[in-house]
Amino acid sequence: MSVAPGRSTELSPNQLHKQQQIVEAARLVLARDGLAGCTVRAIADAGPLTKSAIHYYFADIDVLIDRAMAAHITAFVASLRAVAARVDDPNERLFAVLKAYLATFAEQPNAGFLWFEYWIAADRARHPEAIDAMLVSVTELFAELLAPLDVDDPRDRARALLSYLLGAIVQQRVRPRPFRALRADIAALCLANYG
Repeated sequence: MSVAPGRSTELSPNQLHKQQQIVEAARLVLARDGLAGCTVRAIADAGPLTKSAIHYYFADIDVLIDRAMAAHITAFVASLRAVAARVDDPNERLFAVLKAYLATFAEQPNAGFLWFEYWIAADRARHPEAIDAMLVSVTELFAELLAPLDVDDPRDRARALLSYLLGAIVQQRVRPRPFRALRADIAALCLANYG
């Protein structure tokens, strides 16, 4: 938690609610304007609280951005889990989730830019733990989806799958391919038994 220096870290339920309102406003600004547009003024304009309230609850804008990005990834992973819950067959479940994953970035092209932009900024600020948490949450979901498919080392395959998808996000912007073509790539990458 990040409150201004010298302030208590024990927040009341009302204060926690206000802090969450600030995080939600930051999420909106990030999705709309990207990292460069995510200023305290823009967050105040997008939410119900003032600049001084934002500074009270978040002494460091980077901490606020970390929280907002974490909220984005949490919501994204929850949406993918919801897709998975609707499909019974484990193989089709994996591909339904992957199709939804890629569709999110196709429908919201700024989302991909935001992720990469944030990762670069977090790395430059020397706090890669925020990036790692995002990658781990997606990797764990993919590992869970791969586990019932009898693949060698589902976690290893999940990491390879995520790397493929990150590249596919960029490639789909330049030269879109239908999901059936990507599905064949993914099957070769994740489902082929290799030693």
